[in-house]
Amino acid sequence: QVQLVESGGGLVQAGGSLRLSCVTSGRTDDIYSMGWFRQAPEKEREFVAAISWLGVSTDYVDSVKGRFTIFRDNNKNTLYLQMNSLKPEDTAVYYCAASSTYAPDITLIHTSPKTYGMDYWGKGTLVTVSS
Repeated sequence: QVQLVESGGGLVQAGGSLRLSCVTSGRTDDIYSMGWFRQAPEKEREFVAAISWLGVSTDYVDSVKGRFTIFRDNNKNTLYLQMNSLKPEDTAVYYCAASSTYAPDITLIHTSPKTYGMDYWGKGTLVTVSS
């Protein structure tokens, strides 16, 4: 089993920045791709960003491109999401996730979730962006 624990959420004004962290533990050798997802009130959970095992490949939902950066430090078993120029519509619970299936193309994480989707999930951290 793999455990994921997110931190770094909070309240920030529009235009501000936050950095989310996700520490992994357990059978971390089983992990390949990792990602961030979010769920806003009364909305379905959506893909935000994904990163390959070595951090070479990344993918983002269009609404965060140029504002968010996903990166990982495998030596620290930690995944990050740097969020800049935050908007009120970014308000959501953010979830860290990990996949035990190798994806030859990082975009498969969200385009083919049944095959390459995430197997492990954290409990989430709340990000609130005020206008």
